[in-house]
Amino acid sequence: MTLRTQEGRPKTKTLTIEQVASPARREEGQRQTLIGLGLDKLNRRKTLQNSDAVWGAICKVRHMVRVVDGA
Repeated sequence: MTLRTQEGRPKTKTLTIEQVASPARREEGQRQTLIGLGLDKLNRRKTLQNSDAVWGAICKVRHMVRVVDGA
């Protein structure tokens, strides 16, 4: 079980996110956010640093990604 902060975020240095929806017919800003996160195709996974900037990007496209784990 992963320890979590009050906001529900994992308390690890890195986290893995997976793209679960297509950016087709989405706003250009959302497509660019996915590219910034290193995601460009369905079912791709990327391990990123656990920071406020990354969480801000995840929140912007939360309907297209999911946090797999806090590796």
